[in-house]
Amino acid sequence: MTATPAPSVEASQPAECAPESAEHAPQTPQPAHPPRPAAAARAAEPQATAHAAATPAAAPADAPASAAALHTAVNAWFETHARDLPWRRPEAGPWGVMVSEFMLQQTPVNRVLPVYEQWLARWPRPADLAAEPPGEAVRAWGRLGYPRRALRLHAAASAIRERHLGDVPREHAQLLALPGVGEYTAAAVASFAYGQRHPVLDTNVRRVFARAVTGKEYPPNATTAAERRLARSLLPADQATAARWAAATMELGALVCTARSPECGRCPIAERCAWKLAGSPAYEGPPRRGQTYAGTDRQVRGKLLAVLREATSPVPQAELDRVWHEPVQRARALDGLVADGLVEPLAGGVYRLPQT
Repeated sequence: MTATPAPSVEASQPAECAPESAEHAPQTPQPAHPPRPAAAARAAEPQATAHAAATPAAAPADAPASAAALHTAVNAWFETHARDLPWRRPEAGPWGVMVSEFMLQQTPVNRVLPVYEQWLARWPRPADLAAEPPGEAVRAWGRLGYPRRALRLHAAASAIRERHLGDVPREHAQLLALPGVGEYTAAAVASFAYGQRHPVLDTNVRRVFARAVTGKEYPPNATTAAERRLARSLLPADQATAARWAAATMELGALVCTARSPECGRCPIAERCAWKLAGSPAYEGPPRRGQTYAGTDRQVRGKLLAVLREATSPVPQAELDRVWHEPVQRARALDGLVADGLVEPLAGGVYRLPQT
């Protein structure tokens, strides 16, 4: 889903974070995003040379021998079990897919759904969002968390309006060049919106691959070069199948191969799973990352932003001071919001959401 004396937790996050699974999000697993039928049809269209250069090569000879069997089993399972979510429907279009990808970074689907629907109702095209001040994007972001994602999405919308005549670009390189779009989001939008062939590695997919192929309960804390090579080796050669595989593996990790309670009895590849065949050995790597919120600068920042989102005029310092009892932490959090461009200070000790 980005300077102070001591940066906040949010301020330490990278510009792009792939969607996190239930092990990092409160209670609800992160969703997958299958390409819609219209997108799959578009995948058959001839691609420009630039895109062809960016598309991964066909699976190498040393790819896992059972890759084709995995594709068939997982994609067939997905046809029956895929959830009906608004960004998966044809009417969502590439912009709807992009909005969902920004919102779903480190935020569970149940929290994203109402905000996503309100967002698309208000800003159905990138140009609609770009026409408003960035502060309105922050206001509409509500309590999704990591609100700098709203600023990045606004910046991406502005770039789409300026560089691409208001249409989300289909080329991977053009997507990657947009503000706030990293490798994960570029691959996800190209795959899920345009039915293209790219490895899409979020936490759910990484966990499925770790268990099914490498026999480990969990993947490393950070994505490794070996994981990227494995993802490329497993990618089906056919574009439509590859796009479906990207969505299906993500859904499998979200619904069945979960972090805390994998339901191997429901898994379509349980009989081929290296981890299960090895007796489901316990994880022996470094401690798994967790997230805390209560009492952190993130919580204070959220409280300050909540006041500013509800305000119809600039807010005086005294009103912001009431949201948190500890003055040093409160000042640090406010300074961080200003440094991150989420809050605009004005003369006279008043603050508002950014207007430029």
